[in-house]
Formats: sequence, C-alpha cells, structure tokens
Amino acid sequence: MLQVTDTITIQDWELTEQFVRSSGPGGQNVNKVSTAVELRFEAERSPFLPDPVKRRLRRIAGSKWTNDGAIVLFVQDTRSQARNREIARERLSEMITKATHTPKRRIATKPTKGSVRRRLDEKKRRGEVKALRRGI
Repeated sequence: MLQVTDTITIQDWELTEQFVRSSGPGGQNVNKVSTAVELRFEAERSPFLPDPVKRRLRRIAGSKWTNDGAIVLFVQDTRSQARNREIARERLSEMITKATHTPKRRIATKPTKGSVRRRLDEKKRRGEVKALRRGI
C-alpha cells in the first residue's frame, strides 16, 4: 500500500512491477542482474482517484500515460533493485500529489493608462526616428 495523501492511498493490486536489465555502468552486474524497474499504475481504473485528479494526472504524466489509461515509470538510476523500486514509487507519489493541487485561476487584467500611454509615446518616437532615416 502506498499512502499518497490523507485521502488517497494506492493499493498493491493497482501496481505492477517488472524488473528488467538496465543499461549503463555496473560491470558484469549489468549483464547478470535485472535491476531496472518498470512500474505500471492503472490510473484510469483506480477507484481511489477522483475524476478531476485523474484529468490533471493525465496532463502531468504526458508520454508516460498509455492509451489504456496506465502510467508507466521506468527507473534505472541505481545499481540496487530495491532502491530503483523505491524511487519509482516516490516519483509516482509525487505525480499524484502534484495532481491533487487545483491550479489557481488566472484573472485577466487591463494594462494601466500610464503604461499604454508610454508604449504609444515610444512607438511614435521610434516612428519619427525611422522617418528621419528615409531619403528625400
């Protein structure tokens, strides 16, 4: 069980882990031991995630979100299988935590009269400079 927030917990049956051989440094260990972890979380079918969180999570996950509504995380940062597994679970937890926060709505504002006047004055000045460059 993975506790993400006070209200959201991910059960072990929702997570699927597969261990594969990783690339990179590690000597013979790389060729023999499957240390990289591929963590799969069925987010679309999860009963513990509210719909708005699922929508934001889909946007946050980006290319990690599959067509069937799962998030696939591939971690091969360390030589240790257990540590890679922890990192994958931490990253998933961070993504879900980020998705729980509702973004603040942007309030459109008008430019001040002074800024509009300064912009137009500068445009007029630039136009005059360019007009002086023209031939007679």
